[in-house]
Amino acid sequence: MEMKETALAVAKILLETKAVKFSPSQPFRWASGWLSPIYCDNRITLSYPKYRTFIRQQLADRITASFGRCDLITGVATAGIPQGVLVAEQLGLPFAYGRATAKEHGTRSLVEGRAEPGSRTVLIEDLISTGQSSLQAAETLRSEGLDVLCVMSVFTYGFPIADQRFEEAGFRSISLCSYSDLLEAAVEQGYLSSDALTSLEAWRTHPESWTADPTTP
Repeated sequence: MEMKETALAVAKILLETKAVKFSPSQPFRWASGWLSPIYCDNRITLSYPKYRTFIRQQLADRITASFGRCDLITGVATAGIPQGVLVAEQLGLPFAYGRATAKEHGTRSLVEGRAEPGSRTVLIEDLISTGQSSLQAAETLRSEGLDVLCVMSVFTYGFPIADQRFEEAGFRSISLCSYSDLLEAAVEQGYLSSDALTSLEAWRTHPESWTADPTTP
C-alpha cells in the first residue's frame, strides 16, 4: 500500500471509530494550556480488532521498508505500549518500554523489559503533538545505550515545534497519518464544513495563539 493511501485509510479509521472529535466552536484545552478544536485518542482504535490489525500491519510494514530489521520494538509509556506490543508480535521481536522518569519503587527502572545496550530499536508512539513526551522516552532509551532508529507514530499534528525538537535532539520521526491527511479525509467524508476547515487549518499554523469562533459549526 502506498504511503498516501495508508495515510488516508488510517485517517478514515480515526474518523469512523470516533477517535477524533472536532469542536472548533467549543474547543478542548490541552495540558499545555493550548485551546484545540480537535481531540484525538488513538487508543479507541484498539477496541476494533479489524482496525487495530490494519494499523499494526502498516506500522510493521513501514518499519521493514525503512530499516529492514531491528532488534527490539519499544513503546512510549503509556499510550505507545499497546501499539508497540502489537507491532512486536507482528514482527516476532522482543518488546520493552521507556519511562520519562524512573519509577519510585523497586529497581527505579527507566526501561521496563529486557533491552540490551547496542540494540537497534524503533520507538512506537500513538500520536505526536509537541513531541515532548516522545522525545523524553527516546532520550531515556538512548541513555540506556539503545540505538533509537526513529520514533514511529500512528498520527502526528505536524507542529513546527515538534519538528524542531526532533531535529535538535537528533531523532527521526515517521507517522502513518498527518493532520493534513486527517482534514482531507474529514472533508471528503463530510465531517467538516468549509468554515470549520478554515478554523482547523488556522489552529494548525498558530496553535499557541488560536482562539475559537463560537459561530463556527
